[in-house]
Amino acid sequence: MDKVVILTEAQKDSLINNTYDGVQYFNPVQDINNNWVVSEEEINCCSNDPSFNWIKSLTLTDFQPKPLVDPFA
Repeated sequence: MDKVVILTEAQKDSLINNTYDGVQYFNPVQDINNNWVVSEEEINCCSNDPSFNWIKSLTLTDFQPKPLVDPFA
């Protein structure tokens, strides 16, 4: 199972439009409980800006995705 960290709304907003490695952008998504989360990969690769090092201190948890909705159903 994938691991993520749960973000506050303010933390999510601070990550949007910023890269975690100078090339790839943070991509906060919502889980089944509508919590904002980012992936363990984004956290582990976060090396671009020291001001984002706070993300590495957050606790990892199992990702619980929202169910997929079939747009053709």
